Amino acid sequence: MNRFSILIICSLCCYTSYLFSQTKTIKYIDTKVSIDGKLEESVWQQLPEYTGFYNYAPNDEGLAEQQTEVKLFHDGENLYVGLVYHDIERKSQVGSLKRDVPIGLSDGFAMILDTQNQEQNAYYFSVNAYGTLIDGLVERISEGYDFSTSWNAVWNAKTSIDGNDKIYEVVIPLKFLNFNKDNAVFGVQFYMRDIKKNAWTILKNVKRNYRLFDLRFTEKFSVENLPSISSSKFAVTPSVTTNYLNDVVEEVDETPFIPSLDVQYSVTSSLKLDVTINPDFSQIDVDQQVTNLTRFSIFFPERRNFFLENADLFSNLGVDGVNPFYSRRIGANSDIQLGLKLSGNISPKTRIGVLNVQSDEDGDIASQNYVVFVGEQQLSKNITTTAYLINRQETDGFEFINDYNRVTGLNLNYRSNNNKWLGLVNFGKSFSNGISGENNFYHAGIWYNKRGLEWSAAIKNIGKNYITDLGFTPRLSNYDAINDVVVREGYTQSTVSIEHEKFYENSKALNSVRILNYSNNTYLDDTGKLNQSSHFLNSALFFKDLSAVYYVYTHDYVDLKYGFDPLGNGDALQPGTYNFGLLKIGYNSANNQKFRYSVNVQKGNYYSGKRIAGGVYLNYQLLPFANLELSYDVNAIHLNELGKETFHLTRFTGQIFFNNRLNWTTYVQYNTQRDNFNINSRLQWEYKPLSYIYLVISDNYNQDITRKDWGIAFKMNYRFDF
Repeated sequence: MNRFSILIICSLCCYTSYLFSQTKTIKYIDTKVSIDGKLEESVWQQLPEYTGFYNYAPNDEGLAEQQTEVKLFHDGENLYVGLVYHDIERKSQVGSLKRDVPIGLSDGFAMILDTQNQEQNAYYFSVNAYGTLIDGLVERISEGYDFSTSWNAVWNAKTSIDGNDKIYEVVIPLKFLNFNKDNAVFGVQFYMRDIKKNAWTILKNVKRNYRLFDLRFTEKFSVENLPSISSSKFAVTPSVTTNYLNDVVEEVDETPFIPSLDVQYSVTSSLKLDVTINPDFSQIDVDQQVTNLTRFSIFFPERRNFFLENADLFSNLGVDGVNPFYSRRIGANSDIQLGLKLSGNISPKTRIGVLNVQSDEDGDIASQNYVVFVGEQQLSKNITTTAYLINRQETDGFEFINDYNRVTGLNLNYRSNNNKWLGLVNFGKSFSNGISGENNFYHAGIWYNKRGLEWSAAIKNIGKNYITDLGFTPRLSNYDAINDVVVREGYTQSTVSIEHEKFYENSKALNSVRILNYSNNTYLDDTGKLNQSSHFLNSALFFKDLSAVYYVYTHDYVDLKYGFDPLGNGDALQPGTYNFGLLKIGYNSANNQKFRYSVNVQKGNYYSGKRIAGGVYLNYQLLPFANLELSYDVNAIHLNELGKETFHLTRFTGQIFFNNRLNWTTYVQYNTQRDNFNINSRLQWEYKPLSYIYLVISDNYNQDITRKDWGIAFKMNYRFDF
């Protein structure tokens, strides 16, 4: 063998060794560790160390000065994570001790686990410096990714401090993760949050023009000896609720006793069946009230746990403003008797979702059966398609009545290899008894994103008979305040947007300047006539501490077809054309201080009159004992001869933390537009992982502080794992 051949072989061996050394692996080691935040067991010394975290914010250039080391392994039942952050000071700062409050205002770390490695959805786990657990789901939306913290699992984490080093030790049972032995690669990303410096650092380099939890930028970890099935098949959670309700106006009170049951069965490690019987959701946080000065309904997010796991399969079927499935419609008018949900992967590239819910009869409200079928197929690395069928049907006992609404559709999603381009095409069609024609929905959109520049364009068309009883399509329904009727009318909408931001890594004062942020939504009615054109223009200065000063200018042209009564005084705006604009100037303080605040003032026109508005937000953190928030918004509207009104909206939130498992939260909301003064106070004790006791007091008054109704609810559940 000559020297050249030897050189080639040695080079290949070195290159192979290099590739092997670069392969990230979650090793299988058959051992247990004590979760105490110390990392003292010998197994931690046997594992490869993953480091080299990058800056993400406020600076997204280069490696982080304060580095983090991560080690991972599993024992066939649990995934273990050990993490050390080399801080430069001993103290820690947190924003909350309440479970599921995101760590954005705390020191801590987060990770996402794309256990199917499909870049469609993932699990989110994070721990703040005081050991508070936060878990949730990352899901794909039309223009990127978002996450919800309403999903929960039973897992554990502990923290400690060694000098200035912050140590985290985590155990996550594999039975809570949706994985496939034949696809033993997890997409993993780690984030380190240092709120003291207002900094994020990240394992896999991502520029800050992308969303923090973008699943296209995960490290690929090969998982050794991934088990084929979960060690646990069942999770059973019975609960009981007793709820005293007193309607002062109607002079009616009642004290129902409500038993309920939730069951989760692992059909496979990647396919789960959820069952809920007679569920009660009295412990759910109240919605944050808003002042609505538009002609259409406002979207509020789903908070009920039954609807949340694999929620992106069901809730991501449409686009903003046209969503064929909105789970909050279920149970809105009558109680849910029974709910079944089968969701997850049936192969590495195929996900399914099947939902069936039966609601009860309630007076004049008929019982209903709701069914949703969703299939998602990854056709290639770049293209994913989704097909769905949604059905609402009236029932009488076990019989179906011929009162139904059905919606079917097909979506096609594209992502480029360089992660700069996204594309989405949607087609939908609805069927309702006695209604035909003009029942289609079309949409096509494209998004481009690179550091410092983003733009998008989209167009959609909705027929007036595209009826979605289980959906959220607010603009189809036009309330005529003069004739007290709702008119359904189709429309075509075009949307364009562009944002340009310049970053200043070397400046001592500025972090970045948002030079231009502009968007336009134009609406044509079903005859092709211009109905509304809305413009949004914004610029902002972001300082080194991430405080910001900004302005927003909005301008609307509206061809008002139907009477609109924004003041609620019975004097409606008459049909006609209106041009009006509003200028808003505001300041947001740095969010790494114990006292945070923001303030804005607004002035301009509103339809045929004037509008002056303003708002202030205050937050004072007395951690680890309490967190106090106060916000106030005012809108003064003068519509000349139609009258004038000032809408006040105040919200106070007080949280007291006894420890990581026991807290007391009180919300006080005063909304003159809704003639409502509400107090909601909740004592929550997680006495065992995902087993809770709740005591909730709710009291409602009108704006004159005259009581309308009040109630006290006690709820207790207990989770059994078999």
